[in-house]
Amino acid sequence: MTTTNAQPRRLVISQNCTLDGSIEMLGEWFDPQESDKGELDQLLAESKRCDALLLGRQTFEDFRSYWPNVEDDQTGITDDLNAQDKFVVSSTMTDPQWSRTTIFSGDWESQVRDLKQQGGGDIVVTGSINLCHALIEAGLVDEYRLYIYPTVQGRGRRLFPERFEQGSLSLVGSHPFANGHVELIYRAG
Repeated sequence: MTTTNAQPRRLVISQNCTLDGSIEMLGEWFDPQESDKGELDQLLAESKRCDALLLGRQTFEDFRSYWPNVEDDQTGITDDLNAQDKFVVSSTMTDPQWSRTTIFSGDWESQVRDLKQQGGGDIVVTGSINLCHALIEAGLVDEYRLYIYPTVQGRGRRLFPERFEQGSLSLVGSHPFANGHVELIYRAG
């Protein structure tokens, strides 16, 4: 883990989202291998500012069963994920079976707070809807990166927990892509 930066790390939620606000993938609207070049370049640039990935158990298991097994990955995401420190929040997992992975159990919220205080790059959370809800409610999120897909799913869980209210967020970036996707970046607080 990188410890050169004296500033606290930022915790960033990066989610793929339908136009109607769903982050739960119930249909076929998302394929990690179908980003256009501009979108992939943006993802990889953001990944360079990140040296830690924080996931809930189910998303971690989904990633672990997919990414390390991708052969001839033209995106570069496999190599990037294998090189990053990964943290998985789980009360049941004992062996992550993926290199550079630490399990947070018990008082995982304090472990995340401690991780944020260490020097280093961004800590990125993706998928992991229950974990995202808990991090949002605990006030631990510094930034939201939303990749909006031009599709309407009509159902599915959303980024923010039911009845959660967030004060005004600051738009700090937006990136439209040729495939119709748009990234919106909001700073919390």
